[in-house]
Amino acid sequence: MRARALPIALTAALLTGACTSSPDEGSDPEEQVAQIVTAAPGDRLTLVADEDPVAMAASASRTFFDEAGVVVLVAEDDPAGTLLGASAAVALGVPLLVGADGSGVDEPVLAELERLGTTTVLAVGDAAPAPAAASSSSSAASSSPAEIDAEVIGVPADPAAVAAVLDQELAEADPVAEGGEVAAVAALDPAEPVALRPEGGRGGAAEESSTEEDGEADAEGSLPEIEGAEPLEGTLVMTTGTPDALAAAATARAAGARVLVTGGTTDPRASQELISTLAEDDAEHVVALGAGFGAEEGLDWKLATAATGTQLPGGGQVLFPGRMMVALYGHPETGALGVLGEQPVDAAIQRARDHAAPYEQLVDATVVPTFEIIATVASASAGPDGNYSAEGDVEMLRPWVEAAGDAGLYVILDLQPGRTDFVTQAELYRPLLELPYVGLALDPEWRLGPNEVHLVQIGSVGIEEVNRVVTWLADLTRENELPQKLLVLHQFRVDMIPGLEQLDTSRDELAIMVHVDGQGGQGAKQATWQVLHRNAPEGLFWGWKNFYDEDIPMLTPGQTIEQVDPLPELVTYQ
Repeated sequence: MRARALPIALTAALLTGACTSSPDEGSDPEEQVAQIVTAAPGDRLTLVADEDPVAMAASASRTFFDEAGVVVLVAEDDPAGTLLGASAAVALGVPLLVGADGSGVDEPVLAELERLGTTTVLAVGDAAPAPAAASSSSSAASSSPAEIDAEVIGVPADPAAVAAVLDQELAEADPVAEGGEVAAVAALDPAEPVALRPEGGRGGAAEESSTEEDGEADAEGSLPEIEGAEPLEGTLVMTTGTPDALAAAATARAAGARVLVTGGTTDPRASQELISTLAEDDAEHVVALGAGFGAEEGLDWKLATAATGTQLPGGGQVLFPGRMMVALYGHPETGALGVLGEQPVDAAIQRARDHAAPYEQLVDATVVPTFEIIATVASASAGPDGNYSAEGDVEMLRPWVEAAGDAGLYVILDLQPGRTDFVTQAELYRPLLELPYVGLALDPEWRLGPNEVHLVQIGSVGIEEVNRVVTWLADLTRENELPQKLLVLHQFRVDMIPGLEQLDTSRDELAIMVHVDGQGGQGAKQATWQVLHRNAPEGLFWGWKNFYDEDIPMLTPGQTIEQVDPLPELVTYQ
């Protein structure tokens, strides 16, 4: 709950044609110098996640400033005053705080004014007290322990009036559309001040009562001389762009920090612009601005991953939503196991692109050509190690994997483990899985029990073993600061992965997918698709397989999009 509003102590004058009074009787305001001292955050990552905009603005001021003889104050629910106040704060290089209205301010604001050593408050728009209210406020606050020895200069939400009190020109800017306020503030340049204003006349009482005379106010001596501070050029602020962060973003810009709007995401890995900025600028300090960041688990390691600058095919470091994969399935050394091996690697890359191309016109997502490479092949014989699985050599697979990565394809390594376990086989391919564009697929159909052999029964894997893979692959991803990895679970019967409802979906390092591998008539395939959806936990992504020879008939890309519901994130061709 927010603290009650307290009146501002001492003088408050509405700037409508008269000069403001001096905080020190008999002194010349032009001879006063207001000290501004910025403060770089102490940690690599600082979280400013107050849910209330008043508290968030005060927290941002504490984060970026040690001292500020001048502060700009605006009122909540005053779009015009807040945007113009942000313009003024950035132009002056001083904090922007949020109060109630002209009758007083909240305790966090008063505490912050006292900490900053503020002597002059520029109250813009609805924050500007009317003369009568100011007089009663001063009287009411005279015995308040929170009394602040500061002059309050009131100015309406009028660009000309604010420019007059700043004693500098404010260029006219395009009106700011609703929802774009924080982005507009993030773009403010202290060297080229502009006057922001809301689109469509959104504003408070101060704007509505503004007159031409307001803009002709005599601003001489209004503000003390401000001694600017060193800009925080090594500090980057990320914010989702929600309106509650507007004043805090303005304070960051006023301190010289760069402000980047993430487009609504609180996961740094999901913003391509943030990833590029972190990699290029190598910001010494990062501030996460907004209540949503407080709920983002693992923000520290996600930020470290984003700072590597490595991006997935199609951009960003988070796989879904916004991406559809279209894959060729098979083994590099033979066409008998799928279409992937029917041609050399360069031709396979082009074929994958050709398969993906029709989907680009059908979906509102980035379409990424993909290889799903069978790394270990189910074997009819036990083999030297007795596990009924032929493990492909890493160096045999590497040319295919790296050529695909260089060409902008994603790669999935498929495991058919026989009588061994999935983690043991996955460990063999660690060198390839440490590449940022390589994911992993588990094929339970070919996971045998101790006395089983292939093609006598359909294999299965317990959920405990699957969860061990989840932990192993997620740990590998985080330790190597890699983009999110895809973990595919092939399935065409419920009993292939008993206990799937206990799947560990808590690891944000992974995007886990159930890939439905049914073949044959489309009616049966659709029935399998629906059954597996009903029996799966929430939070999974989905893949669909089109078989050239076994499907009756094989769906075209258009039919795949129209008939497979919900829309899969991966379509594989075999």
